[in-house]
Amino acid sequence: MAFYTKKRASPIIPIVSLVDILTVLLIFFIVTTTFKSQTPQVRIELPDSKTAVASPNAKARPTILTISPDGKCFVNAQPVELEKLGEAIKAAGKDGGEVAMRADKTVPFGIIIKVLDTLKEAGIENLPTQMNDPGK
Repeated sequence: MAFYTKKRASPIIPIVSLVDILTVLLIFFIVTTTFKSQTPQVRIELPDSKTAVASPNAKARPTILTISPDGKCFVNAQPVELEKLGEAIKAAGKDGGEVAMRADKTVPFGIIIKVLDTLKEAGIENLPTQMNDPGK
């Protein structure tokens, strides 16, 4: 007795519809990764000020000195040790621009004083600081 076996067609995966799905996924990942690059490098919570005014030289971009809640210093989002802070500020502001300090409101005052002293010892004078005379 002779049995005839029917030839089976090999399974085929329709790639045309998969290309459409992969294109949509690729566009989604490209768009979402561009949003991630716009987030700040150091997250700090700035204190509120009622008397703050904009700098008269607002067109020039200042060198940003950031002090994080744990007391670490960053110059233009690059981590810097406290001992090398003056050199890093001078190198970042070669064009003689201003220095803008951003410190989290939970940073101990002692760390801010150390930062200000380090910058003054390095010869950086354009800091927005004002000291009260203790004798008054």
